[in-house]
Amino acid sequence: MQRKNFPLLKPLFLERMQKLLSEKSDFQSYLDILKIPPVRSIRCNTLKLTPQDLKTRLENKTWKIKQPWKNHPEIMVVEGKIIDQNQIDKETINRKRRDNKNVVIGNVENLQPGELGKALEHLLGYYYIQELASMLPIITLNSESGGFILDLCSAPGSKTTQAAAEIKNTRTIIANEVSLGRIKILASNLERCGVTNTIITKKEGTALCKRLKKQNFQFDTILVDAPCSGEGTLRSSPKTYLMWNIKTIKNLPKIQKNLVTSALEILKPNGTLIYSTCTHAPEENEGVINEILKENKNLKLEKIKLPIKPRPGITNWEDKKYSKEITKCARIYPQDNNTEGFFIAKLKKTK
Repeated sequence: MQRKNFPLLKPLFLERMQKLLSEKSDFQSYLDILKIPPVRSIRCNTLKLTPQDLKTRLENKTWKIKQPWKNHPEIMVVEGKIIDQNQIDKETINRKRRDNKNVVIGNVENLQPGELGKALEHLLGYYYIQELASMLPIITLNSESGGFILDLCSAPGSKTTQAAAEIKNTRTIIANEVSLGRIKILASNLERCGVTNTIITKKEGTALCKRLKKQNFQFDTILVDAPCSGEGTLRSSPKTYLMWNIKTIKNLPKIQKNLVTSALEILKPNGTLIYSTCTHAPEENEGVINEILKENKNLKLEKIKLPIKPRPGITNWEDKKYSKEITKCARIYPQDNNTEGFFIAKLKKTK
């Protein structure tokens, strides 16, 4: 179902996306899917119950559940609510009649606004409401094991709770956040999800890394889910159109690069750093990683295995040329997999 009164796209944004999606049909597919709200996706919190148990509970509520990725049954899409003769009441029938809608038993209707977040299973921490593409950075660490984990920009806690579930509350996670207001949300989500292996820190990211370096503290795994211009979130947050500004895109890479550079100083040899953003802007993605590779000869990019088919990182943008290694990065476009937009790079420290 398409949105009504969708915000107008800014001309410069359109121009940049047309350069990235050079084929006319590809660009049009991108524009078309922006008008469609993203799917309602959740992640089963395996610290509390199995995916099958959660699926059964939700289906007993007449929710229609789909598990889109075979090797990740914990990831689910709530397609809607099945109209069941035993569940339907007079109020629902009257509401539908007022809206000139027929009540057909067995049909699927949308959940009510807020229903996903107010469900008992959500309040109990049985699932986390999380966009599909947002789950991919932690999935890339499936094969990693051992040692300390740093989530440098962690609030509201989607990836922190996902990582804790992946490692079954073993190892230790440092979840850092600079905003006190966001820390409150992070702490609430960790408690709700039964995460017991995580320490929360409040510090600007580069300052925290410098302090840890002085203490000779190192990590085996670091996630830098960097602050970005958010171009990939347009389906779930159309207001991003209004906030979009080329100056932001030009200013953010310095902050992003500083975060990664600082994090690398406390990454152990053979350690892994995941860099991710929810934007399409090459300046914030390939441009940052290309500069990092130039300045750190002890790093290599690793190929990323995902349950979807991403596009490779680009090697040319405007007047910039990037290393061929950058093709190992993953670009996720909404029209390819019915997700939001994302970018992921997996860096390995060789010594």
